[in-house]
Amino acid sequence: MQKYIFKSPSRYIQGNGVIEELGKETESVGKKSLLLSDEVVWDITKDFISDSFKDSESEYEFEQFNGEASTKEIDRLIDKGTELEVDSVIGVGGGKTLDTAKAVSDGLKVPVIIVPTTASTDAPTSALSVIYSNDGVFEGYKFYDKNPDLVLVDTGIVVKAPLHLFASGMSDAMATLVEVKAAMKRNSDTMAGGKTTFAAKAIAEMAEEVLFTHGLSAYKAVKEQLVTPQVDAIVEANTLLSGLGFENGGLAGAHAIHNGFTAVDGDIHDLTHGQKVAYGVLVQLVLERKSGEEIKRYIDFFKAIDMPTTLEDMHLDGKSFDDLLEIGKLATAEGETMENLDPEITAEEIAQAILAVNELSKPD
Repeated sequence: MQKYIFKSPSRYIQGNGVIEELGKETESVGKKSLLLSDEVVWDITKDFISDSFKDSESEYEFEQFNGEASTKEIDRLIDKGTELEVDSVIGVGGGKTLDTAKAVSDGLKVPVIIVPTTASTDAPTSALSVIYSNDGVFEGYKFYDKNPDLVLVDTGIVVKAPLHLFASGMSDAMATLVEVKAAMKRNSDTMAGGKTTFAAKAIAEMAEEVLFTHGLSAYKAVKEQLVTPQVDAIVEANTLLSGLGFENGGLAGAHAIHNGFTAVDGDIHDLTHGQKVAYGVLVQLVLERKSGEEIKRYIDFFKAIDMPTTLEDMHLDGKSFDDLLEIGKLATAEGETMENLDPEITAEEIAQAILAVNELSKPD
């Protein structure tokens, strides 16, 4: 029996200054929250958050997130939440903080509120976390029964984050339709647990349309820390449209290759999720035998927002072919989303495609 499944957060709020509403919004979710954030993000947001709770019937207990979405860190925070007898979890920060908050809320069996401080990934809206080892190596996905109860995105805070994080979110979002189309072609199951709905495909298409239409204008605005209609459009594309699109539409080659990159050591690990996904998108397009003209459209977009399109950009220029084969092996491991592109793709074909992208990115 084929099932078509669509999942989403219960509530999504986006706008300049909406973090001032966090305390009030929390009242309908929980009365005592475990609030997770890393040191840097907490320094930026603590005054806004503290003020928002002054007239709220809810309260929070702050606990610092130690930086890695690992089983060890998740277990530590579950123990802390149990000790404090919280009835909800709030995650404030970037992708790994938010993935950890979702995992902790699932472990405690309480609702979760997600407050992204960057628009760097499409993780905030989803009912899953990406789990890493203590050393930052990809280990797998953790799935949950439901999506976050609230996602609250303050664009005034987002534009103050490092510019490359905003661009990274665009790269992650640009993978959405590329992968959804591949997954639909194979009639693959999605992260939501069923087949792709027309709604998911339409959302993925809109994500890409918004990116190509408003991406460069938004990038230039964020350089000056401006919140413009174009910036709001891209924050929505990066967070809501891409999040709903990938979870309900399907992942394929781009994210499998991103995961494959964890097989090699070196400075590549300094790159963001979105930076690695950008190169993964281009590798997938090569593997799909897309035309040079079509691939160039994506290359030009990534170059315009300073995302990696060459081996040098990826810190892979010093790696051997055997190193690239290791990337391919991990990307084609059993259970990886490369199966949604083509289960017959080999590690060597991926290694060759990684090299081909570098050549296609060279000036004419």
